[in-house]
Amino acid sequence: MLPAVVLLGISLFGVELSVLHIRVFWFPFGVRLGTGDIASLLLMAVAALLLLRRLLKSVRAQRLMALDVKQAQEVQQVILPVARTTIPGLVIESEYRPAREVGGDFFQIIPHLGDGSLLIVAGDVTGKGLKAGMLVALLVGAIRSTTEWSGDPLIILQALNRRLMGRSEAHATCLALRIAADGEITLANAGHVPPYLNGEPVAMEGALPLGMMEDAEFSVMRFRLAQGDRLVLVSDGIAEATDAEGQLFGFERVRELLRTARSAIEVASAAQSFGQQDDISVIAVTRTAVPAFA
Repeated sequence: MLPAVVLLGISLFGVELSVLHIRVFWFPFGVRLGTGDIASLLLMAVAALLLLRRLLKSVRAQRLMALDVKQAQEVQQVILPVARTTIPGLVIESEYRPAREVGGDFFQIIPHLGDGSLLIVAGDVTGKGLKAGMLVALLVGAIRSTTEWSGDPLIILQALNRRLMGRSEAHATCLALRIAADGEITLANAGHVPPYLNGEPVAMEGALPLGMMEDAEFSVMRFRLAQGDRLVLVSDGIAEATDAEGQLFGFERVRELLRTARSAIEVASAAQSFGQQDDISVIAVTRTAVPAFA
């Protein structure tokens, strides 16, 4: 911009320069053109180049951000379990629909081949987008590393809580349950939506989410899953779905839906079509008869 500024300064002394017989005006093609006009044209050209440069940098940054989001989305898809799993005595269905490219809901379904038990850990981190996706990856890694030495739901929540402590605004609701081969369930909850047993919410005490307090106490309860029983874990994105008129889907509709829905996909689709506002995740576990050869 320096040449344009210099010419603009020179144009301020046009009268004095004319007295000194220094030429400050030209007439190309019969048009009067002075140093001030040239300076203005140069300034406009420089401003246009600077805006173009900023635009190109912005486009490049957006492309890099889009690439980061796509890679984070691919990583999240890799760490999610398959939609349907069958083990002796249990059929597990899952459905996950993020509100954005990268969601904040997470779950892991881990069968134990040694004793025939099944461990499910599901939760919802604060926030959305890449930050939430990074926190989800951290928690999934912690779940996997903890389950290598313990399948106790309470111990898993305590380990996840320690992992989040000291991280700014890193909080998550989480639920961990272990289903033994005989159907006995041990359930630990850290502020997550309680599961539904045959369409009715399981009554349990509330507790703080993960990352709030170092020595937080989490709710623990035990019950048995009988043959034919269906246990459904849902995220708050279903109850918080909102239609065009601002009406919430609500927990009463959730109960009615779970009494009639035949699959996890049907539950997720109903909430999404109502008006998705947050991540939606559904895990349905049905206890079946164990084959005689199992």
